[in-house]
Amino acid sequence: MAWRIVSVVGARPQFIKAKPLSDALQAFSEIEEILVHTGQHYDFEMSGVFFEELQLRPPDVNLEVGSGSHGVQTGHMLIRLEAFLLESLPDLVLVYGDTNSTLAGALAAAKLHIPVAHVEAGLRSFNRAMPEEINRVVADHLSDLLFAPTQTAVENLRKEGIQEGVFRDGDVMADVLLRSLPKVKHRQETLFRRLDLRPGEFLLATVHRAENTDREENLRGIWAALEELARETPLLLPLHPRTQQALEEMGLRPKEVRVLPPVSYLEMLALESGARVILTDSGGVQKEAYLLGVPCVTLREETEWVETVRDGWNVLVGAHPERIIAAARHFLSHPPKAPRQEDFGGGRAAERIAAHLAEWLGENKGSA
Repeated sequence: MAWRIVSVVGARPQFIKAKPLSDALQAFSEIEEILVHTGQHYDFEMSGVFFEELQLRPPDVNLEVGSGSHGVQTGHMLIRLEAFLLESLPDLVLVYGDTNSTLAGALAAAKLHIPVAHVEAGLRSFNRAMPEEINRVVADHLSDLLFAPTQTAVENLRKEGIQEGVFRDGDVMADVLLRSLPKVKHRQETLFRRLDLRPGEFLLATVHRAENTDREENLRGIWAALEELARETPLLLPLHPRTQQALEEMGLRPKEVRVLPPVSYLEMLALESGARVILTDSGGVQKEAYLLGVPCVTLREETEWVETVRDGWNVLVGAHPERIIAAARHFLSHPPKAPRQEDFGGGRAAERIAAHLAEWLGENKGSA
């Protein structure tokens, strides 16, 4: 009889994070992993393509929840996850990151007295207006095992009274990035030919967070800055569906900014690694920029990845056009010193997390 782990994923970053850990768990014959896709992001471009590109096995279960308000979406996830957990009776539920799928997975398991493990625990923006902040805080306080990517995350947990079951094992996203670099180089050559790009000669932007897309003042400010920068240096913007809808509703159309349809994970890494400067409100892209050695301008007032700011690779500017433009121009003429990749685990986070999971299951669930 094997130990059974249910891994809950549902949004783009979680598909990526699940890959190295699923691979690492296969080294333990006594562990059976069931991959459950909530269906939070349910169209092919936002979910299925990543299973193919990263060679992640298809989910064992798709709850097909789909979109909706935070309450409606999370409620449907809870109902369907609870039913599945009662049927499958896992020894542990594994959740990733800070999405509604993370919250629902942790809540459903905790209410059924099933142990919870949280990958990417301890991250804090200290902005409770962000839905992601609520999700990650609740998940951490419900978890039995907390896998913190950085020492800052460990300290955040300690300040909230969480010290038991905390491990600083590194960041699984860094694992994926480092393993993907050979594929990225090949993909970059093909992609850049198609888009007529040259490395180091363009800016790259992403905008998708609700705090920017749902606030007209913020989106107009960011858009004005991107258009101004694009007059000086080519600027590419892979457009998230939420952002596209918001821009259309506000009557904002690209004049200088070069808009692209959503790109795959490897294509995004290819664009990031070839960019001169990245402008983003994505936590994952901030970290990827740091690991790739590309300066980043963050279109928020706070970040979970404080290490990137500390080392001079990331500047927080909010949605203020003047600050955005000034920060980008500064990086164009003053590139920072080399980043410290070891802060994020050096590409072995998944291996360490899998070993800790196996050890904990052996100590708390008996022989497999």
